[in-house]
Amino acid sequence: MTATVEANRRLPLATHGEIAAINLESARRRAWARFAQDERRPGVAETIVDHERLAAQFLGDLDALDRLEALASQFARVDDSSRAALVQAEVASTVHRFADARSHIARAALIGAPREAIERQTLAIDQACGVELDAVLAARRRIATKSGRLEDLVPLGAMLADLERFAEADAAYRQALYSYDDVSPFPFAWVCFQLGVLWGELVPVPDPKLAALWYRRAIAYVPGYVKARVHLAEICASQDRTGDAAALLLPALSSRDPEVRWRLADVLIAQGRFDEAETQLAAARSGFEDLLQRHLLAFADHAAEFYAGSGDDRQRALELARVNAANRPTRRALKQVQTIAACADEAAAAATSPTNLPGEVRRERHDLLY
Repeated sequence: MTATVEANRRLPLATHGEIAAINLESARRRAWARFAQDERRPGVAETIVDHERLAAQFLGDLDALDRLEALASQFARVDDSSRAALVQAEVASTVHRFADARSHIARAALIGAPREAIERQTLAIDQACGVELDAVLAARRRIATKSGRLEDLVPLGAMLADLERFAEADAAYRQALYSYDDVSPFPFAWVCFQLGVLWGELVPVPDPKLAALWYRRAIAYVPGYVKARVHLAEICASQDRTGDAAALLLPALSSRDPEVRWRLADVLIAQGRFDEAETQLAAARSGFEDLLQRHLLAFADHAAEFYAGSGDDRQRALELARVNAANRPTRRALKQVQTIAACADEAAAAATSPTNLPGEVRRERHDLLY
């Protein structure tokens, strides 16, 4: 489907994204207050996990990951039931500590956790790690066909995209978009973002116009959607629309996501504002290193891309890409290692070449999959 045809399709209505973000913050704080009153109160810890993940995923509140780890640790101290083990597994999986997550799931199963909860988390980890993909796909199909729910159709779409079955992935995402019968904008924005990534990065021949349309829709649903702003800004910058790219990034500077400052630095370089760009690059580098100190496995892939490009440290990039691939040896992770290794070899060869000039500055944008 072309971008022109797709643009004429009417999207489902939802609560305004800015109102939803305010409501999310209020609900998050109320859940923490209830947890403080009674840590074992049914459903409260699980609700906090949901709220904090939304804050991190959409609003770039990466401090949410620290709050989640504190929650899991505190809950486990006061509750030895399968609930606590499942929360620990969910949090470990969120920060990509998949080996720990599997241990928590195994313990939860031993003490009587619901089979459905065990299967859901195991499938998510297997998919994230590229394990038993045929079995994961079969399970995803079965679950999505039975429920028809957005929360089951999106993982199916992602699984199909991982297997390079792009038309089927697109169909699954679209079904998810039009099957959701609530008014929260977050699920709609999530699907739109996935479609943007599918058409902008994963298909063999990207369609920037169609990808940009889906990213714009994601932002229309949730104006504070940091990742969608970053990805759309990249497309704008690639089309020499640096003013539009900067306009997308500037409102997201208050987030904790260092990729915002990285991409803004690239825009400033394109505009010839090199001193300002260096300031943003330094902030991005500091931000990535801070996140890597606290959540190495969760950010190794994105930090590797940064250091392979504007961060200008290919050895650091290769080290991080290998950490990521060891943790989850997916096709994309392995390809990232190969791509960065090849670039590092080229850089080393260039550095020893007699034609290389001292002090030469090179800035390259590498198309790494992550």
